[in-house]
Amino acid sequence: MADFSLDQGFAKLLPSVKSIAREAGQVILRYYTDTVSAHVKPDGSPVTAADHAAEAVILPALHHLTPNIPVISEEEYASGKSPPGDHPTFWLVDPLDGTRSFVEHTGEFTVNIGLVSNGIPVLGVMYLPVDGDLYAAAGPGTAVHCEQGRHDVPISARTIPADGLVCLSSRRHGDREKLDGFLQGKLVKEHRHSSSALKFCVIARGEADIYPRFGPTCEWDTAAGHAILLAAGGSIETPDGKPLGYGKPDYLNGEFVAYGRR
Repeated sequence: MADFSLDQGFAKLLPSVKSIAREAGQVILRYYTDTVSAHVKPDGSPVTAADHAAEAVILPALHHLTPNIPVISEEEYASGKSPPGDHPTFWLVDPLDGTRSFVEHTGEFTVNIGLVSNGIPVLGVMYLPVDGDLYAAAGPGTAVHCEQGRHDVPISARTIPADGLVCLSSRRHGDREKLDGFLQGKLVKEHRHSSSALKFCVIARGEADIYPRFGPTCEWDTAAGHAILLAAGGSIETPDGKPLGYGKPDYLNGEFVAYGRR
């Protein structure tokens, strides 16, 4: 168990959380075969045995690491097993973000572990099992990218280049009319589509500038990437310009826009 208290800061948790994410990713890869099958949950989203197996690695490890901090995880929440009540500090876990991409073998899926304190994501780890990339952060200026198990390299969001912004959007969840309206009047150099929460990290490492999301998401979809983006100098805002907060009823996010440095 980690020697940890809330007044000591969260950065000392990062090495352990990185290891937990990597271990979960290796478990996921055991299921990454030609015969991957998915079941459909009541909300219409898919779930596989790999989602549950990864969660079974992450949850006990986090409970051991920080026994006094509750864990809200996608599949446990869906089955009604998450701890009830309001929590000033809590973990948000998506054990396999991008399940459809996992089933389709695109490689665009991640393990997401985020820590929220007083409504703000303060620590995030995102791991890509297929290529071994890992992103992590625990506070301003701490965002790093570890490519294929090599050394951590600091990353930073960029200001929008003079020749135009790079916009990211989801492959599957988009409202083209709203997106076009939002981008109207903006100089757009390129528009890229991708799956999973990796979009936050693409902005955090200075390779894109904006990610508008007009469909629903849950807090475990965004917390890890949000923490990394904040640490890299970016932000996520609601349509009325307020920071995206956490601990909402049912852990549901409304519309938001992720930005690089402004």
